[in-house]
This record gives sequence, structure tokens and C-alpha cells, in this order.
Amino acid sequence: MKKIIYILIAIITVCSNNIFAQKTLSLEDSKKLALQNNAKMKNSRLEAEASEQTRRAAFTKYFPNISANGVMFGASKSMMEIESKGGNLPVYDGNLANLSSASTYAYFPPSTTEMLKKGTLGFLTVTQPVFAGGRIINGNKLAVLGQEVSSDKKRLSEDEISLRTEEQYWQVVSLEEKLITIQKYEDMLRSLLKQVDDAFVHGVVMKNDVLKVKLKLSEVLLNKSKLENGKKLASMALCQYIGIPYDSTLIFNEKLDISGIPQSYYVDNNEALKTRTEYNLLQKSVEAEKLQTNLKLGEYLPQVAVGVSGTYMKLDDSNDRTFGMVFGTVSIPISDWWEASHTLKERSLKEEMAENDLKDKSELLTLQMEKAWQDLSDSYKQVLLSEESKAQAEENMKVNDDSYKNGLSNVSDLLEAEAMLQQAKDQLTDSKANYRTKLVNYLISTGRNK
Repeated sequence: MKKIIYILIAIITVCSNNIFAQKTLSLEDSKKLALQNNAKMKNSRLEAEASEQTRRAAFTKYFPNISANGVMFGASKSMMEIESKGGNLPVYDGNLANLSSASTYAYFPPSTTEMLKKGTLGFLTVTQPVFAGGRIINGNKLAVLGQEVSSDKKRLSEDEISLRTEEQYWQVVSLEEKLITIQKYEDMLRSLLKQVDDAFVHGVVMKNDVLKVKLKLSEVLLNKSKLENGKKLASMALCQYIGIPYDSTLIFNEKLDISGIPQSYYVDNNEALKTRTEYNLLQKSVEAEKLQTNLKLGEYLPQVAVGVSGTYMKLDDSNDRTFGMVFGTVSIPISDWWEASHTLKERSLKEEMAENDLKDKSELLTLQMEKAWQDLSDSYKQVLLSEESKAQAEENMKVNDDSYKNGLSNVSDLLEAEAMLQQAKDQLTDSKANYRTKLVNYLISTGRNK
């Protein structure tokens, strides 16, 4: 008795562990995990952070430029020599009348004075740009624009990952639905096989009918094995994409329900275009070309700066000296003006190209939204047709089942009706999964993401 109790406790413990070990994975959880762990998403975040650092670096150009330099030197011989010839120097006796006709002289010998054999120099310069042709202002605008572009690209990556995650998630769920359908089909065939076996034993049906049911059951078991392998591979692919280890106990708790009609999600294409991330990127591309033109123009304008400088000097054995000065600089690139006429014309052409690109791709985006709407509408119609086919197949199955039980039809008709029902259920599952994917694609195409 005690042994039986221990066995029961062990069985309950194992079952409890299995139950608590199971994890559920919703669609929203899958998207969040994908956005956190996907490699492309990680790179998008890093790119956005890099753009932020670029913007901060551009902002520092508003502040003065400070530089410090130092030089220490020691030469093998003096870099400068001053030679003085010897001679007589008139001596002034204090009487102005004798200044031009001195009669007393002092002799001095010839000499050589050496300079700059060793020394130490230090410079500290602070320069503040006053006018740089607008390059600092436009450079900062371009850096801010680059940060916005990185943010938009990050959103595009989020949309792409969300759509891809949704596709993979519904693929797993649809395979689960098909496994449920084929399991019911298998149960029906096993029940039918038992009935046919009993009928054969009593001589009501021929051996051929038994073989037909067994053949169909073998076919179903093979398809079931393929579905199980397909579901495992699809689950592993989803887990890899969202960055979690594969777990065979994962439960995908979303259902392929269709809520609402496509018209409830419809928006005007022209209004939706303004919310498209791609459209914003195209507009920023035009703006960037204009800022590039302003930057290029700034290279041909005068550059004005002011500054202060401090110098420390100690040469040879003289006393050290320090002094400071203020200065202003003006740089006018006169020889570049001829080049500027061609370069700025090139920039003007590139601006026009960006405008043309904006117009052309805006039309393509509108076409893409229209196609996404048509795909969504067609997929919904397919769901309705599949539901109708399933209802007809169920009715056909019921009629054939009744006829078979009443001896009005043979087993082949019943097997065909069961196969048609399974096919109709699978088609409905595929239609629903396709609709859910087309729906999220339409939402993203119109600048929305659930």
C-alpha cells in the first residue's frame, strides 16, 4: 500500500513540475523580445547613440578653440652669431663744444655674440570664431538632422522586426491549429477503422474497405509527423529571431481570431503618407541637401575670428619672459570664387534631384499603401470563402456519415468527405494567418503599428 502511495506522489510531482515548467508566449511578448534582442535592432540603437554623439560634437564648435604648444630646443651650435669689429670710440668729456672733435678715444676689441643655442618656448592661444560663413550653424543643423534620421531608421527597423515576428508567430499558431485538426481527423479514422473491422468480421464489408481506411490513416500519420516537425522548426526559428532559447514546452496562447472588418482599419492614403517614416526620411534628405549647399557656400565666404595669446620665453641664459596679445583674423578665399560658381551649381542640381526623388518615391509609397489595402481586402474575402467552404464540408461530412451509417454509401465516400473537411479547415487556418499578417502589414504601410 505504501509503495502505491509513493508511486502516486512521484507521478503527481512529475506532472506538477511539467505544468509549472511550461511557459506561455504571447504575440506582444514576442515583439518586445525581438525588439530587445534582435541584432539589427541592437545596431539601430547603437547608430542612434552614435548620431547623438555626433550632434554633441558639432555643438562644441560654438565654443572657443583653445590650443597649447611648447618647444624646448638645444642646438649643437648657436643658430645666430653677431660679430663686432674692434676699434676706437671717442670719449665724451661733457663739453658740448668738444663733441664733434673728440681728442680722447677708448679702444674696444673685436667680439662675437652667440644666440639661440638653447631655449624654452610656450604658447597658449584662445580663438573664438566670429563669422565662419554659417558653417558652424549649418553643421549643427545637419548633425541634428542626422540624429532624427537615425531615429527614423530605428523606427523602420522596429516595423520590419514587428512584421517579421508576427509572420513567424502566426506560422507557429497556424501549424498548431492544423495539428489539432489532423488529430481530430486521426481520431475519426481510428474510430472508423474499428467500425470497419467489426463490419468485416461480421461479413458486412469487404477487406478492401478495411485496407482503404488503414491506408488513409497511414497517410494522416505521415502528414501529422510532418506538421509536428514543421512546428518544431518554426518554433525554433521564432525563438532564434526574438533571442530566446528554444523550449519545447512553450505555449503560444494567441488564437487566430478575426476581429473587425478591413473597413474599420482604412485610412486615406494621402493623409497616411504624412505619417510614413519613409516619407519623413525623404523630406529630411531634401533638407540635408540644402544644408550641404549652405555648408559649401560657407567655404567661399570670409572667415572672421578673434583671440588672445600668451607666450612664455626663455632663450639661452637670459631671464625668462612672459607676454600676451590680442589678435583678429580675416580670411577671404578670393581664388576659390571661380570654383564656387561650378560647385554651387552642382549643389543646386543635387537639391533638384532630391526634390524629384521625394516626388517619385512618395507616389510609390502611395501605391504601396493601396496594394497593402487590396491585399488586406482580398485576404478577408478569402477568410469568408474559407469559412463558407468549411461549413459546406461539415454539412457534406454529416450527410455522408449519416448515409454510411444507414448503408447508403460506401467507405470511400466517407473517407473523401473527411479529407475534404480536413482540407477546408486547413485552408481556413491559412486564410486567417494570412489575414493577420496582411493586417499588420497594412497598419505599418499606413504609418501605424499596433
